[in-house]
Amino acid sequence: MIYLGIETANAPLSVAVVEDGRVIAEIVQNNKLTHSNGAMPAVEEVLQKAKITAAQIDAIAVSQGPGSYTGVRIGVTIAKTLAWTLQKPLIGVSSLQALAANASLYSGLICPIVDARRNHVYTALYEGLTLEEIMIDTHESIDDLCIKLKAFARPVMFVGTDVEQYWDVIEAQLGHLAIRAPQVLDLPRASQVVHIAAQQELPAVEETHRFVPQYKRIAEAEANWIKEQKK
Repeated sequence: MIYLGIETANAPLSVAVVEDGRVIAEIVQNNKLTHSNGAMPAVEEVLQKAKITAAQIDAIAVSQGPGSYTGVRIGVTIAKTLAWTLQKPLIGVSSLQALAANASLYSGLICPIVDARRNHVYTALYEGLTLEEIMIDTHESIDDLCIKLKAFARPVMFVGTDVEQYWDVIEAQLGHLAIRAPQVLDLPRASQVVHIAAQQELPAVEETHRFVPQYKRIAEAEANWIKEQKK
C-alpha cells in the first residue's frame, strides 16, 4: 500500500512516499521557506523521486495539528484537495505524536514541544518505545507543563526545534530529570506521520469532507474579538 505523507504543521516541512512501511522518497527541510510556496512543489518533487503518479497513491496521511495556524491549514487543505480529487482515504495524525515518534526508541517519557508564543507551548506526553499517550495534546504555559512533568518523578526527553528556547526554564525546574533529544531528531518527518496513520483503520473517502485541523486553541484574532465583545 502506498501512502503520501504531508507534515507542514510548523516551520519545518516534510513530504514522503511510503510503500508497505518502506520509505521510497522523503523530503525534510528547515529552510524557512513558506509552506504556501514550498508545500505543493515538495509533493510534486517527492512523487517524481518515488517514480509514481498521484493516481498510484492508495491513501494520504497528514499532520492535523496542533501547531502554526497557517502551517496546519496549508497541509490539511492540500491533503483534503488531493484526497477528494483522487478519491483516496485521508488519515489525520497528531503533529505532536509524529514528532515524539522520532525519539520513540527512548525508554522513558517523551515530551514534544512546539512554541505557541507568550511562554506557552503545544505539548503532549508519551511513553517511550510504545508511544502510549500519557498526556493528550494540549496548549499551556511552559511553567505549568514543568510542574506537571515534575510530578511524574521520571526522566523526560524533550524533542522539537522549539525546545531550545525553553530549555533554560525546563532544566531549572526539572534538573537531572530533563533530557534533551539529539537535535537530529527535532525535525518532524512525514514518514513518521505515515507510520502512525498506517496503524489506523482507513476511513471512507466521504469522511474527507468532515476532516478538520486540530488547533487546540482559538486564533489570536478570534480571542481579541471575543474580548472586545465582552467589553
